[in-house]
Amino acid sequence: MIYPWGSNRRYNAWSELSRRLYGTRIQKLAVNAGFSCPNRDGTLGTEGCTFCNNEGFIPSYCQPSVSIHEQLDTGLAFVKKRYPRAGRFVAYFQAYSNTHASLDHMREVYEEALRHPAISGLVIGTRPDCVDGAKLDYLAELSRKYFIKIEYGVESCDDETLRRVRRGHLFADSQKAIRMSAERDLKTGIHLIFGLPGESRQQMLDQAAAINELPVHTAKFHQLQIVKGTAMAREYMAHPDRFSLFSLDEYVEFVSDFLEKLRPDIAIERLSGEVPPRLIAGKPWGKVRADVIITMIEDKLKEKDGFQGRLYA
Repeated sequence: MIYPWGSNRRYNAWSELSRRLYGTRIQKLAVNAGFSCPNRDGTLGTEGCTFCNNEGFIPSYCQPSVSIHEQLDTGLAFVKKRYPRAGRFVAYFQAYSNTHASLDHMREVYEEALRHPAISGLVIGTRPDCVDGAKLDYLAELSRKYFIKIEYGVESCDDETLRRVRRGHLFADSQKAIRMSAERDLKTGIHLIFGLPGESRQQMLDQAAAINELPVHTAKFHQLQIVKGTAMAREYMAHPDRFSLFSLDEYVEFVSDFLEKLRPDIAIERLSGEVPPRLIAGKPWGKVRADVIITMIEDKLKEKDGFQGRLYA
């Protein structure tokens, strides 16, 4: 069966969609440009979100003391070996909130990356409360010439959860930022964490309906991982009863259910997260890799004859 996104895969995978749209794999090269976060630099707070430890997902070569050009060279050498079929490369501003700066500083940093001869665009990770009309206008201007995508850390659609994890913004901020981006025809992605403390499985499933109402193009999903060195890790060690972490099988079942409720045109970039085992404080899944989890989720969808959007009204 060929599904609405043009393949026989049971969910709308961004990796396949991008090949159809652009004729090749688009590969991100992570960059740390030294941006901060309003939850760390005193704008909103100084301790960050309770779950946050950027060491868990930033490649070791991404250091703000190293020039952007050098970081891109290092990343390029690595991904060309790992993904030899990749034919297009974009700079991925991943660490912290990459629009939390003046517009002049953003111009300086982004345009330095775009001057690299291998780079044809940018993917910018940020918070929904760190954009405004002028910044989005600038990104829209760049998008006329380059591949530009902005990714918002939504994390949850539940305001009580966002307060509990000390996020510093509400879901209304995510809705506003996403709609402002769509008004400028910017490619927009979101990030959600499944399993944040206090949320039931049904509450998490219900978030699909909230996301379906927003003009988003891509989504990344992560299971909650308790990362050492975070406020959440300290809370977990003191009160493990407050947490209901997914087992691997539970997560596979949950994500397959969530995908069935999700709008079929939303392309999925990631179905699970990977943090180095040395940093995990609570109930790790062992050495199971993301590609294995993808296969398990696809097998679960096949088992129940499901697919992304089957239950979307």
